[in-house]
Amino acid sequence: MRPTLRAAVLLLVPAALVACGGGKADTGQAATTTSSAGASSAAGGLSDFEMKHGVGPVTEEVTVGPIDAALAKQGQTAFEGKCSACHKAAERYVGPALGGVTERRSPAYVMNMILNPDGMYTKHPEARKLLAEYMTQMPNQQLTRDDARAVVEYLRTLPAPK
Repeated sequence: MRPTLRAAVLLLVPAALVACGGGKADTGQAATTTSSAGASSAAGGLSDFEMKHGVGPVTEEVTVGPIDAALAKQGQTAFEGKCSACHKAAERYVGPALGGVTERRSPAYVMNMILNPDGMYTKHPEARKLLAEYMTQMPNQQLTRDDARAVVEYLRTLPAPK
């Protein structure tokens, strides 16, 4: 990367984080990163569970059934208030398009990304790839676990971009 471009990135990323709420203090909501299942894998010492479901407070698989419309509506409200400044359903924006994300990632992975973005960027190889591609780290929006689950339900309603 050219020195002037690198300097611009180093100046703009912190500003973007503060603008998106990244300057808020961590409340410790995502303090635990221990997996309850799986042996250690070769990818940075992550367990098989962590490789599939991410690193964070969600340490068990999250099972989903038919879409819960009321929960999806709650998730839409949370998404519009906290996520839509950087994410769109069908197009790349500041962050990746999220339509179809629940077809590519497990509900627990998405929840861990929402609840523990710092830990995910530090430890998970797929999150590090996203950071390298988008050059902007998702801030911790201080959502609760219930909020994150509702956002997952909303994301389940968004079709993959064509």
